[in-house]
Amino acid sequence: MNKVITVSREFGSGGRELGVKLAEALGIPFYDKELISMAADDINIAEEAFRKYDEHVIEDDPLDHKIHHSFSELYKVPMSDQIFVAQSNVIRRLASHGPCVIVGRCADMILEDSVNIFIYSKMKQRIKRLMELEPEEGINEKDMEMKIRAVDRKRRDYYQYYTGNTWGRAQNYHLCVDSSLVGVDGCLRAALAYLEDVCKDEEKPEDGEKETV
Repeated sequence: MNKVITVSREFGSGGRELGVKLAEALGIPFYDKELISMAADDINIAEEAFRKYDEHVIEDDPLDHKIHHSFSELYKVPMSDQIFVAQSNVIRRLASHGPCVIVGRCADMILEDSVNIFIYSKMKQRIKRLMELEPEEGINEKDMEMKIRAVDRKRRDYYQYYTGNTWGRAQNYHLCVDSSLVGVDGCLRAALAYLEDVCKDEEKPEDGEKETV
């Protein structure tokens, strides 16, 4: 596999787990939250502040000195935009080093030659998964559904704001998989089968070239 693989995901569908397992199966690096530390270092912003804006579009108060650098060109640039540019630069830099798996952060639109996967699931399964993985005292299924919808809305708005495309629209990805039917492991098998064919296509000689026998 000579391409970067991006994984976009509905909240609670198992996107991070799929990304981790893909990277392990292919023997390539995996990046998700690690991008935050790298990008924060690049523009010298506290990681805590960076996390506030991760995959979120937030209207900034230009007088809030906690999120702007006084007496610098960055003062007039919204923090959300600074974060997006910094993460985009990190994503391109990582891609230039070779194949890897990157989760979220519009990587599918930032990179021009990646293989882009979208994983989704029915709400019932997402609620069950998150309540098992992230148990919170006092939270019920209705509360969890509200949280899921809120996170999905933020991801959708962020994606559309910075790419102009529709988040979750099948035509924007190479492969869409439903973890509610086959689980994350089933999605992994489907993705690996798809990537195997991608590799075969990469190995085919271009027009005008002769195949070696």
